[in-house]
Amino acid sequence: MFDKVLIANRGEIALRILRACREMGIKAVAVHSTADNDAMHVRLADETICIGPPAAKDSYLNPSAILTAAAIAHVDAIHPGYGFLSENADFAAMVEEHGFSFIGPSADHIRLMGDKIAAKQAVKEAGIPVVPGSDGALADAEDARAAADAIGYPVLIKATAGGGGRGMQVVRDADGVKEAYDLARAEAKAAFSSDEVYMEKYLEKPRHIEVQVLADLHGNVVHLGERDCSLQRRHQKLLEEAPSPALNEAQRQSIGDKVVNAIKKLGYRSAGTVEFLFEDGEFYFIEMNTRLQVEHPVTEMICGLDLVREMIRVAEGKPLNFKQSDVTFTGHSIECRINAENSETFQPSPGTVGVYHAPGGLGVRVDSGLYSGYSVPPHYDSMIAKLIVHGANRNECLMRLRRALSEYVIDGLDTTIPLHQSLMNEADFVNGEYDIHWLQKYVDGTKPKT
Repeated sequence: MFDKVLIANRGEIALRILRACREMGIKAVAVHSTADNDAMHVRLADETICIGPPAAKDSYLNPSAILTAAAIAHVDAIHPGYGFLSENADFAAMVEEHGFSFIGPSADHIRLMGDKIAAKQAVKEAGIPVVPGSDGALADAEDARAAADAIGYPVLIKATAGGGGRGMQVVRDADGVKEAYDLARAEAKAAFSSDEVYMEKYLEKPRHIEVQVLADLHGNVVHLGERDCSLQRRHQKLLEEAPSPALNEAQRQSIGDKVVNAIKKLGYRSAGTVEFLFEDGEFYFIEMNTRLQVEHPVTEMICGLDLVREMIRVAEGKPLNFKQSDVTFTGHSIECRINAENSETFQPSPGTVGVYHAPGGLGVRVDSGLYSGYSVPPHYDSMIAKLIVHGANRNECLMRLRRALSEYVIDGLDTTIPLHQSLMNEADFVNGEYDIHWLQKYVDGTKPKT
C-alpha cells in the first residue's frame, strides 16, 4: 500500500485526490506554482513543494520539477489528475523509470489513445464501432478532397493529436476542402506541435455519450455506465448527466458490454473513458481519454463508488473488489461546470472572491477549492467549481439543481451560474431533447429561447 502520494495538479481536482488519499490513510503532497501559494489543496496537504512560477510550462507542465519534488518528498506514487501532464505518455514513462508508481494507465496505452488514428484502428479491431473516415492521416489537400468525396459531405477534418475542439474544421462541400484542410493543419501545429490531420464523417445531430471503465492488472474490467456530455460550447463541455436521457436499457447494456470486451482485449489498466457520438440508435467511437474525467462525479453519484480510490488501489496492484454484476445504478445525477467567465460573452473573469456560499442539502455536492478572499489566478483554466446533484429520477434531480443553483453565491467575479439557471428553464433541456450543437446555437442566439 502507498504511504505517500504526490498530486501533480491544482484546483478542485487536486483537492478531490487529496481527500481520497486522506480517507485511505495516505499522506498527500501538493506541488504548486507561486500563483497557488494560497490554494485550498496547498493549505490542506500534508506536505507542499513550490515547483515554479505561475506559467504552467514552468510549473505544472514541467516534468523535471515534478519528479524532483517527488524525490525530495520520498513519495510512492504520482496522481496526475486531468489536464496538464495526465495524458503525456513520456511523463508517465518517466514517473515509472524514476521508481514511482503512476496512478493511471501505462505509457503505451496513453500513447496509443493519444494518436487518434491509431486509437480508432485499435478499438475497431477490438469490436467497437467507429465513425466512417479516412484510413489514416491526410497527405495533402488533394488527398483530403478524395477522402471527402468518398465519405460524403459534410465531413470533419481533425488533428490526430487533437482535443478540446482545436484543429477541427467542418467541410460541407468540395469547394471548402482546401481552406479547411490548411486551417486545421495550422491550428493543429500551433496547439499540438503536429500538423497531421485526418477526416471523419460529420454527424448533424449526434449526442456525446461516454462510457466509464475501470480495469485492474489482473484482467478484471467493469463499466460504470454512461454519461451524456452533449451540452457543449465550442467543443467544451458545460454540463454532464448520468445516465443519458437518450438511451434505453438495451442500448446501455450493449455499448457497455462492447466497451468492456474491447478494454480487456487491449489489456488496459486504471480508469478510462471511451467516448462516442450517438445518432439514430448507432454509436460511433471518437476517442478514449486515458485519465480521470472532469465529470467523473456524476458516475460516482449513481454508482456509489469512489473512482479516485479505485485508481489508487489498481496502481497498488490490487484487484477490483467488485464484479460487473455488483455494479448498480441508482437515480440520476447532473454536474454543472462553474467557470469564472461572463455568462454571455464567455470572457474570463479572474479576481478575488468576496462572499462565498456553497449550496448544500440532501443530494448536493460541490467540488471546489474556492473560499472567501481567495484570488482566482488568470493563468489557468477558468473552471473554478463543479456543482453536482443527485435525485431519485431526472425530474427530482432537475428540481434539486434549480434549488442548488439559486443558493450558490460567488461574489467578486463573473461566473456561468446565470447561464446554468437559464438552461433549467429551457424545454429542450428539461425534456432531454438536445444534441452537441444545441448549446452553441443557444448561446449564439440562433436557437429560440423558451
